[in-house]
Amino acid sequence: MLDQLESGPWPSFVTGLKRLAHDNNMMVDLLGQLEHSYTTRKGYWKGGTVSVFGYGGGIIPRFTELMGNDGKAMFPEAKEFHTLRVQPPAGNHYTTKMLRQLSDSWKKWGSGLIAFHGQTGNIMFIGTTSENTQHFFDEINEYGWDLGGAGPCVRTAMSCVGAARCEQSCANEQKIHRTLVNNFIDDMHRPALPYKFKFKVSGCPNDCMNSIQRADFSVIGTWRDDMKVDQKEVKAFVKSKSRKYVIDNVVNRCPTKALSLNDDDTLDVDNRNCVRCMHCINVMTKALKPGDDKGITLLIGGKRTLKIGDTFGTVIVPFMKLDTDEDYEKIREIAANTIDFWAENGLEHERCGEMIERIGLVNFLEGIGIDVDPNMITQPRTSSYVRLDEWDQEAEKWKNRKQQAAS
Repeated sequence: MLDQLESGPWPSFVTGLKRLAHDNNMMVDLLGQLEHSYTTRKGYWKGGTVSVFGYGGGIIPRFTELMGNDGKAMFPEAKEFHTLRVQPPAGNHYTTKMLRQLSDSWKKWGSGLIAFHGQTGNIMFIGTTSENTQHFFDEINEYGWDLGGAGPCVRTAMSCVGAARCEQSCANEQKIHRTLVNNFIDDMHRPALPYKFKFKVSGCPNDCMNSIQRADFSVIGTWRDDMKVDQKEVKAFVKSKSRKYVIDNVVNRCPTKALSLNDDDTLDVDNRNCVRCMHCINVMTKALKPGDDKGITLLIGGKRTLKIGDTFGTVIVPFMKLDTDEDYEKIREIAANTIDFWAENGLEHERCGEMIERIGLVNFLEGIGIDVDPNMITQPRTSSYVRLDEWDQEAEKWKNRKQQAAS
């Protein structure tokens, strides 16, 4: 039945497993157990507890339940098949030397099967025994690698490649990533939270890390001044693609109708109504660019499924600069206050966004020491958290707070 999976039009994972099985008995027995599972249509793995000294997470244990009549494992070489989660570098920047080191260590202590990267962002080293788990960790830790998160803890953070390859970058993604991870490394290695907590950093509103959908603490690079427009490049784009193409595929696709094409083939941008969806910039890359006053937006509460279904992150800091060490200290402080408040008030197996849904955004903001702001949104141009009664008085208070902060 495994052979059948290689007969389709797409590359098959079975081919990779067979290649590893040429000189690896663990992979031979893994293929045997997998074939048996397909035949019986049952799974035969169970969990357990496996860790390295001093750590409480980062390893996914797998023990076989497939036993023969003698009570021994039918496929003994794969009776233990644990996975280690290892944190990748910020922005997933590797050198070939790093990759060779990791591959050599895993071939020595594990099955040789590696996934770059798992859904969590970790490097997944798949298949080793309880004894070799410690040996592999000791070896890679010696040359600079550390386990990621697993269980009710801070999970491995993710950040996009950012300014290294992307001209849309509005923030120092790698520095934000390392600032947050380095501060919360104990919460990653020693699970003691209600459930998992994820940091993800995207350098621009394209959000290539899917952080708004997937991260409890989402950092998005953005700008607050006008989008930069090179009208010469706009005209060249119109000339090469046609006016109809630009109107149909750029102007008419702006979600807030903030773009218009002039008779002389220049582009007008209503920056006040621009919601940074990035579509026009992605299409007309030479002509349009993010502004110069760059910073970040913070959102809290993104997650998948579980108790209340999928949720997007809610804006809690509409814009903040990240130019000085004090600015980075501020983002670290917001993260610490968020985790502490959630750890104290969250129910078991409850994500941060689910806690906010249960207790209300205003109570959450009060708990982490952030004032309600009309720019806190759940979707563009819609604020669900501003009461309209006594609007004038509340607006005046908000203006006064802004003036005091500026002075």
